[in-house]
Amino acid sequence: MESANTSLRPTAGAAAVQARVAPKLTPKQAATQFARLAEALPCLRAAYLEALGRWSGDPVLQLLGLPIVTECYRSPERQNELYAQGRSKPGPVVTYKLGGQSNHNIGPPTPAIDVAFLLADGSVSWSGLLLSKFARLVKAADARVHWGGDWPKFKDRPHFEVPR
Repeated sequence: MESANTSLRPTAGAAAVQARVAPKLTPKQAATQFARLAEALPCLRAAYLEALGRWSGDPVLQLLGLPIVTECYRSPERQNELYAQGRSKPGPVVTYKLGGQSNHNIGPPTPAIDVAFLLADGSVSWSGLLLSKFARLVKAADARVHWGGDWPKFKDRPHFEVPR
């Protein structure tokens, strides 16, 4: 028969939950985020920052990952590199816009940002589920912001923009 004390021992699952920590930016990563956001249109930057504040204020969402801006302004040359991906270069198709056709090629200030999630182990995720949760917060912060995951054809889930 088991003693009463054994039921009070933490289970392996409880230890795993206690060990989870929210990801944090290094000083270099924080500086990169600041520089990327500085390229964005003020209303887009404000919407992103408000959504980030709400995400960071929720202890459950914090554990899922930290939203980060992966790109804002992008040169036409960089846009063409991305366009080649999945066509003449290996990898999945990530854009249908050539250099000069994307909202990322305007500015700065730029009316588009791409977002991913920094995970606690230091890896980066483009999880559609996480992006859809974050998109709700961004769109609630400013109804002018459109999310690429809402587009009817090509679902560009990392993409947020203010239409021109």
